Amino acid sequence: MEGTPARVEQFHYDNKIVRAFAYASLLWGVVGMLVGLIIALQLVFPALNFSTPWLTFGRLRPLHTNAVIFAFVGNGIFMGVYYSLQRLVKARMASNFLSWFNFWGWQFIIVLAAITLPLGLTSSSEYAELQWPIDILIALVWVAFGINMFATIYKRREHHLYVAIWFYIATWITVTVLHVVKNLEIPYSLTMSYPVWAGVQDALVQWWYGHNAVAFFLTTPYLGLMYYFLPKAANRPVYSYRLSIIHFWALIFIYIWAGPHHLLYTSLPDWAQSLGTVFSVMLIAPSWGGMINGLLTLRGAWDRVRQDPILKFMVVAVTAYGMSTFEGPMLSVKSINAISHYTDWTIAHVHVGALGWNGFLTFGVLYWLIPRLYNTKIYSLKLANIHFWIGTLGIVFYAVPMYWSGFAQSLMWKQFTPDGFLKYGNFLETVTQIIPMYATRALGGLLFLTGIIIMVYNIWQTAKQGSYIGDELDEAPARQRYHSGVKEYWHKWIERRPTQMLLASLVLILIGGMVEIIPMFLISDNVPAIATVKPYTPLELEGRDIYIREGCVGCHSQMIRPFRSEVERYGEFSKSGEFIYDRPFLWGSKRTGPDLHRVGGKYPDSWHYNHMLDPESMSPGSIMPPYPWMLENDLNTSLIGSKINVLRMLGTPYPEGYEEIAQADIDKQAAKIAASLKKDGIEQEGLEKKEIVALIAYLQRLGTDIKKADVSAN
Repeated sequence: MEGTPARVEQFHYDNKIVRAFAYASLLWGVVGMLVGLIIALQLVFPALNFSTPWLTFGRLRPLHTNAVIFAFVGNGIFMGVYYSLQRLVKARMASNFLSWFNFWGWQFIIVLAAITLPLGLTSSSEYAELQWPIDILIALVWVAFGINMFATIYKRREHHLYVAIWFYIATWITVTVLHVVKNLEIPYSLTMSYPVWAGVQDALVQWWYGHNAVAFFLTTPYLGLMYYFLPKAANRPVYSYRLSIIHFWALIFIYIWAGPHHLLYTSLPDWAQSLGTVFSVMLIAPSWGGMINGLLTLRGAWDRVRQDPILKFMVVAVTAYGMSTFEGPMLSVKSINAISHYTDWTIAHVHVGALGWNGFLTFGVLYWLIPRLYNTKIYSLKLANIHFWIGTLGIVFYAVPMYWSGFAQSLMWKQFTPDGFLKYGNFLETVTQIIPMYATRALGGLLFLTGIIIMVYNIWQTAKQGSYIGDELDEAPARQRYHSGVKEYWHKWIERRPTQMLLASLVLILIGGMVEIIPMFLISDNVPAIATVKPYTPLELEGRDIYIREGCVGCHSQMIRPFRSEVERYGEFSKSGEFIYDRPFLWGSKRTGPDLHRVGGKYPDSWHYNHMLDPESMSPGSIMPPYPWMLENDLNTSLIGSKINVLRMLGTPYPEGYEEIAQADIDKQAAKIAASLKKDGIEQEGLEKKEIVALIAYLQRLGTDIKKADVSAN
């Protein structure tokens, strides 16, 4: 195939950037799991919220998810890519500057997230909570990573691209598309913005993004790491090259369609729900193809698996991937989703993937990688084995109680007496029943965190006893022009062409996104109008933004599904036309507290005031934290004009010039609520100027735009 023998070239791999990302992954892993343990304990001991704004469950939960996904796993991705890519293409990274810009930029983003989320600066979109200036920084860092990766691929000494690189390419282009589309927003201040999408459309875009953030940030890059590091650790070739081809192309095409399965039985049109279900069920085939390819790579090496903690971590990781990718399609079937959605079953499902698949594969890679960077052996195989068993027990003690509590929640929510009444009409009855499961879940989190701390010590001692290799020497023949004199397998052609592989991946992932999203904006029948639905008043808008700031959507849904149990408990089921002015949508993913979509007018203003001051005074046994600062903080309305201008630009029908009189409307509505509170015996100076009044205005508005007589309009 080649002419004259190629000249052998010497070069150095850059291990410094690999080590930096490895240590960052370890650091943020400890931080992310620690925050997770804190919020798990807050559900058992509400006093651990400390009545402090930046330490409440609602503000810490997005910090935990971002720390685990983007800090721990994100740094793990970069660690694995920077190490494996150089060796797969036989070339040093193209740009040291871009490598370190990637590293320090990513850490800066994480620090900004750690500051802004506890301060309540959030967009409220799950896995995309960071605000618009940080979104721009994320895009810059991600593009820098992509340029560096492709420049390295283009200067490669190997003709063909190994399977891991296929997954890296698909990851980069898909995450780019997801990030841009999801974060189309218009700022109304230096830190805050409103999304261009609203209501049902925002919900579809959010879960097209959210599900595929799991798919293309937590899955495809880690599959690339699996295809490189598992064969390396086992010292065996990948089981099937052809299966890896089917796995790759089928996975990236099917995955992008599955997002709507997060919105089954909601106000999303049935056709979109059905598409999500069909493709989610189909997804099990390529997913299990990858799992089988990984596990069968270890054929003939099972004696080593019993001895080697690295392989133990990797086997459990791949098995957890298989479990999660079986359970995901199963939860996408409507009859099963009717049981699981809004319960802790979903929490268990997510954490089997996060702790088992991402966590354990990261640990296995770190235990394999660090000794090679320091030209030594693992300091203590015994400690690594202890970490494995403690971590495995941690996953079991986390997941099993959450499955248990999820089943308990669903059964209790739906159970009726022989006379036809809800058996557990008080939502808190379901909460108090599952607190022991929450306590056991916290124990599982503690075990998992303990395992990471043991690993940190083991890695530190490993580095201490070794000799660090910052620039690793290697040699390979220079790449010559490729000439094939024989007929070859069709896939070999695209494996030599990274640009074509990038474009093919882009086309495949765009098909599903366009088919699902575009009709939602072009066909008005998908969101029928309801004449009685009006925009929020300025005070209600301010209250809604406070609700978002405090992370209330983390525990409360605003979506009543068309089930008898939900209609009996909460009121008329939710209609798509009710959400046309909701930016962002707030349907929620979990009910730790009751649904709030029809809470408007259900309680007097004073009930909400006292509930925020001391939740147990209104709901004995509540695990909701108090929010006394809402009663103390003056309402800041300085941005109301900017908010109205941006919303009008996005289609909310506020009259021209309304921003000039919005403050007067705020004062009028606030005075009315303050008078209502005083009538019920709440004496507080300057009550009409406090944040609590705005929040009450918003809560009392929820679900009041339609009555049963208006249902036919939808």
